[in-house]
Amino acid sequence: MATLILGGSTFVGRRMIDRLIREGGDVAVLNRGRTATELPAGVQHIVGDRTSTESMRTALEGTEWDAVIDVSGFVMAAGGGHFEELIALLDGRVGAYVFVSSIMAYEPSGVMPWTEDAPTTRDPVTTYGGFKAHAERAILDRQAQTGFPGSVARPAAIYGPDNNILDMEAAMFLRLRRGLPILLPHEGLVTTSYGHVDDLCLNLFEMAHLPAAVGEVVNITGQGASARAWTALLAGIVGAEPDLLEVPTGYTDRKPLYGHLFGVKHHGILSVDKAQQLGLTAERGIEAGYRETYEWFCSSPLVDAPDQLADPVWGAGYDFALEAQVAGELRVR
Repeated sequence: MATLILGGSTFVGRRMIDRLIREGGDVAVLNRGRTATELPAGVQHIVGDRTSTESMRTALEGTEWDAVIDVSGFVMAAGGGHFEELIALLDGRVGAYVFVSSIMAYEPSGVMPWTEDAPTTRDPVTTYGGFKAHAERAILDRQAQTGFPGSVARPAAIYGPDNNILDMEAAMFLRLRRGLPILLPHEGLVTTSYGHVDDLCLNLFEMAHLPAAVGEVVNITGQGASARAWTALLAGIVGAEPDLLEVPTGYTDRKPLYGHLFGVKHHGILSVDKAQQLGLTAERGIEAGYRETYEWFCSSPLVDAPDQLADPVWGAGYDFALEAQVAGELRVR
């Protein structure tokens, strides 16, 4: 089986490569070639800029694929105006196309869990969630018009080895190991679905081989926890007592004070009933997943990461000195 990954430099894409190699078959990666990464032996590297239709036409010319898995479909990399042109280029030369969307494609609702038929966000296409919703509509419209074999996977917060979003589990592991204060907004009640990256990759592989998935939007990540419960879970894994402090709503707009998933716009839980009905492999337990991730973390360079890191890609860095300053103000207050 010949599979093309759009993306593949980091995290989900890199773990997807590993999954496909284990499954056998030919694997190729298409990206701009700007992120330094060493691909495994035998993996073909195709250079193409998906913000340029001409670049993608040149890169894809003469190629056919049993499956294309699109892990780089976000507005910062893809550009909102070129998505329809990309799937038009792929139409007729792929056996299956699986697009990695996001829980951010939903219009937020307090009625949970969210099912795939719930409304999508009305945010502009220039935003992360707005672009995901735009891409989903384009795929489904193309499938209805031409039979394009597209499907959509909607994960929520993905964690695990090689995570390149800095303010998630890695930052929390560091706070706990170093005895630093942990700031919780909204009384720690913001509740989010969390899924292991390798479970996502397995489900993407399964969807690429599943005719019943064509034309479907499928939630992938169902297990959830409140910010407070998630922190307690990781504290138990690290073996530390968390130093928790609640941040009153509106107290400060200084950032970054806590992981971005603790904010109200990430309050949402997904239903995975459709994934189960399609026969996709169920998620591993959330505690087991984070134990595996912590084992990886302890052997990675992140274990010695500095007290401040910026994230130019996702805008999701951390600053422990700022957190300590605000914690001191709250204790005096």
